[in-house]
Amino acid sequence: MRVRLGPDFGWLWSAYGVSAYGTWLAFGAFPLLAVRVLDASAFAVSLLEAAGLAVAAIVAVSLGPWVEHRAKRPVMITMDLVRFAAMASVPVAYLLGVLSYGQLLVVSVVCGTASIAFTAASGAYLKYLVRGEHLLVANGRFEGTTWTAIAAGPPLGGALVGLLGPVVTVLADALSYLLSALAVLRIRGGDVAAPRDRVTRLRPADLPHGWRLILGDRVLRGLFLNSVLVGGLIMATAPLLAVLLLGEYHTPAWQYGLAFGIPALGGFLGARLSARLVRRHGRRRVMIVSGWLRSVFPLGLAFVQPGIPGLVTVVVVESLLITCMGIFNPIYATERLQRTPVSHTARVLSTWTASSRLLQAVLMVIWGVLATRTSPLAAIAVSGVLLLATPLLLPDRKDWSAPEPVGPAEPVRVGRGVSE
Repeated sequence: MRVRLGPDFGWLWSAYGVSAYGTWLAFGAFPLLAVRVLDASAFAVSLLEAAGLAVAAIVAVSLGPWVEHRAKRPVMITMDLVRFAAMASVPVAYLLGVLSYGQLLVVSVVCGTASIAFTAASGAYLKYLVRGEHLLVANGRFEGTTWTAIAAGPPLGGALVGLLGPVVTVLADALSYLLSALAVLRIRGGDVAAPRDRVTRLRPADLPHGWRLILGDRVLRGLFLNSVLVGGLIMATAPLLAVLLLGEYHTPAWQYGLAFGIPALGGFLGARLSARLVRRHGRRRVMIVSGWLRSVFPLGLAFVQPGIPGLVTVVVVESLLITCMGIFNPIYATERLQRTPVSHTARVLSTWTASSRLLQAVLMVIWGVLATRTSPLAAIAVSGVLLLATPLLLPDRKDWSAPEPVGPAEPVRVGRGVSE
């Protein structure tokens, strides 16, 4: 039986979905502009990706307390409008002939920072909007939307670039944020904000508070360390796999796109199965099993060879990996929300996302150097071996029996109550 989460959740889900499709439609647009329009070097393209992640992550840490003490819907709308303005500046500059590498770098940082703040605000609002027993269903729907966007976005974006030029997907991404803001505006429920301290100015001592909250709970600590390491090691090999397939193995671009588009459907399937598996086998067991499996399959990429057999290997390995991620991610996202006090949800989520992206940027650089010293395939193999150890960081049975933390203060509810 399909769980009804109400029209307000529907608008929040719509806002997430339209921006997710816009983001994946424009996947790879900035590197494409840097290479084809600005003649940037390979190092400059790598720097664009890594610096954008790192600087945005560092800046976003200070946004956690700011988001925490404000009503979440205005924050989401503001972040959408910031991303719209930043992304829209790129096609404008392109048409005027003044687009520069520096502008791409600034836009990357601004959009990355705003995305972290939006994620923190929307996560806190989701916990307010949806009853606890329905959070897994809600997170499963978000997860399924993510993977369908990944499956459909890049191929459609590539077709649009071929037909209309390199900035059309950037413009589409900009418009998606505007549509997202309009969807958030349609939400008619109330809002939530943490109570302010007497000292309203952000203090340096406030910045590490998100990490203290995460590391102070055994389950959150284990999930945090596991998720950021798994995400970092997987993302570190993404550019190397592109170099291996497109460069060394001379795989056609359309085959490369299909090799990563088809497995994303496994993420949608996993997200649909997640709640059902939890009802049958229990949350902890499903999380542990899917967490172990998602750490085993990436090692298969170390055996990728040229030609069709190599592509089949990539499709099979990525499909198995992403299906497990589709099962695991909604469960861990739900556990994270349920174990975090409402008054500190925004701070924990912003710290979590910022830490993950910062580690991804660092590992991208390290694995780039490793691939240069050895080979892309050897660096991918090293990542696969290290991933085998990451499930050891998942919470064990005694940790799961610990009670959920209780926040020091109740959140302030803003506006009308939320209809279920």
